[in-house]
Amino acid sequence: MMFPTGLYGILLILCIGCLGENLQFPEFNGATGKSVVLVPEDPPYISSQIISITWAFGVNTIILSNAAGTSISPEYIGRVNLNTTTAAIELKYLRLDDSGTYRLTVSTSDFQNYIGQTSLKVYETVSDTTLIGPQESLIEEESSANITCEGSGHITSMEWMKDKNPLTPINITFSSDNRSVLISPVIRSDSGEYQCTLRNPFSSDTANLRLIINYGPEDVFIDGPNEAALGSPVLLSCSATSVPPASFTWSFNGSDTGVTTNTFTIDKSDITHSGDYICTAHNDVTEINVSQRHLLVVKEDDGDGGGGLTTGAIVGIVIGVLVAVAGICGLIFYFIKQKQRSGPGNNNAETIYENVDF
Repeated sequence: MMFPTGLYGILLILCIGCLGENLQFPEFNGATGKSVVLVPEDPPYISSQIISITWAFGVNTIILSNAAGTSISPEYIGRVNLNTTTAAIELKYLRLDDSGTYRLTVSTSDFQNYIGQTSLKVYETVSDTTLIGPQESLIEEESSANITCEGSGHITSMEWMKDKNPLTPINITFSSDNRSVLISPVIRSDSGEYQCTLRNPFSSDTANLRLIINYGPEDVFIDGPNEAALGSPVLLSCSATSVPPASFTWSFNGSDTGVTTNTFTIDKSDITHSGDYICTAHNDVTEINVSQRHLLVVKEDDGDGGGGLTTGAIVGIVIGVLVAVAGICGLIFYFIKQKQRSGPGNNNAETIYENVDF
């Protein structure tokens, strides 16, 4: 079937336009290389017998279907499908130059003509979205982080998220085009998964970047007993809050023990294990060292498991009692002698007291 061409074709399209528009369309969006279906909303001819359907792009006919058959413009062959029941047209392998105004004319057996037009905007698909962030290690309260979002395609908007929540500007500054954010200075709560989503009305693409904020060590703590019975095992455990996790070293009474784990173990304690234990936590990134001191006293067990007096303490008590008894006896002897020498007629009691030799 031949298309109306020249002045006749233009007049025919204009004449169709004079009939008034009674088909309602939404606006359509598409992406390059994809497909889109153009169809009016609630078409009034759906229950009628359609005898002719014409789709045009601008003033050029795309497809014409009637009782004589279906004709497709050569440049649209292989790119269009027509639904003769709803008059919907599918445009495939979209190109940027497919953007524009599309017109539909439907004629029915009851001599009704329905016309309408819509617009299609074809966008280049958003792709290759990437987040570019700092390469160096980030240290709390010392470093700043700049994150930039890049991508290809027709981008009309973008959105920043962190851990699936909108990125809030507490210590964050957004660039004027919203393509980058500056976090200065970084704090530990800035650690997490950052997301950038680039969009246009038809497509979107998202990129992710994880930031790790290093800090510590802090809150260093040694867990373990301050007293231990002679011969018993002892376990001291050192902990610290740190990112990355801290490494540990131990010293005893000022000397390095060579222990580099978070635990210090004594299989069988003796008196020589009494003293000061110092755990030092170290962060390889922040290069901060923090130490904690722990005093351990190893004591002999009294044998009843109740923590009674040691043998040394008992010996000390016995010696103290003997000294006290000797002192009491000496005082009694002194008072007896003094009474005998201070009888009637004796007036030299003080001189005698001073010379008394026990």
